[in-house]
Amino acid sequence: MKLKIVVLAKQVPDTRNVGKDAMTAEGTVNRAALPAIFNPEDLNALEQALRLKEQHPGSTVGLLTMGPPRAAEVIREGLYRGADTGWLLTDRLFAGADTLATSYALATAIEKIGDVDIVIGGRQAIDGDTAQVGPQVAQKLGLNQVTYAEEIQKIENGKATIRRLIDGGVEVVEAPLPLVVTVNGSAAECRPANAKLVMKYKYAACPLEVAEDDTRKGLRAERPYLQLTQWSVADVDGDPAQCGLSGSPTKVKEVQNIVFQAKESKTLTSSDTDIDGMIKELVSEKLI
Repeated sequence: MKLKIVVLAKQVPDTRNVGKDAMTAEGTVNRAALPAIFNPEDLNALEQALRLKEQHPGSTVGLLTMGPPRAAEVIREGLYRGADTGWLLTDRLFAGADTLATSYALATAIEKIGDVDIVIGGRQAIDGDTAQVGPQVAQKLGLNQVTYAEEIQKIENGKATIRRLIDGGVEVVEAPLPLVVTVNGSAAECRPANAKLVMKYKYAACPLEVAEDDTRKGLRAERPYLQLTQWSVADVDGDPAQCGLSGSPTKVKEVQNIVFQAKESKTLTSSDTDIDGMIKELVSEKLI
């Protein structure tokens, strides 16, 4: 069974390495001060997609992302690991999107791609931590969905068997295709980039990335596989009123940079007396 697989991927600021310059004076994120990375749980999702590709010869994996032209880097990173293609949604009308507007844009793009068997994305992005986009995409497309997935075990007879994490344990469920799956960070890590694929796709770019004097311009003309697809709102037949800020009912009132500082500290030895005293103190303060 050949599968057409779309992976939802996002380029995010690396919020795990936040320094003093991470916030602007206006209280917004200073993206220029934070390196842009492939959202970690989307990498887990990509690995599940690549495993399905291996299990079902003839299947294809494409990455769908939304952002400025530089966001095409996540598509290249996917190609380096074994993906086949990618689509970049980039348009000023997409800017400032909350989860509702983002899921709308992604859903319109998936409809344009057409005949998708399974959409796989990370549970949530580290810059928002909402876990809303995947389920909203499923709802807009009218597709079945499985969340908190740890492994897509198999796809047979038009059904996917998926192990998912639940409170207190795990469960194995079946869901008919087409299907949207969101993957936990506890799923298998994504494989590293393949050196041969890096050499093949390192000059892949979307049109907005290619300057007139860029060597990539000539290479892309000679090698069609280096041409990444770039779509605007009009290209996916989107409604501008439902995209970007116009389609985003969520408004951020304030962003604060909070630094936690310890008021006091204690140094303990490894003696039984110190350890016993520490445990009694934690119990008395109801900390454990």
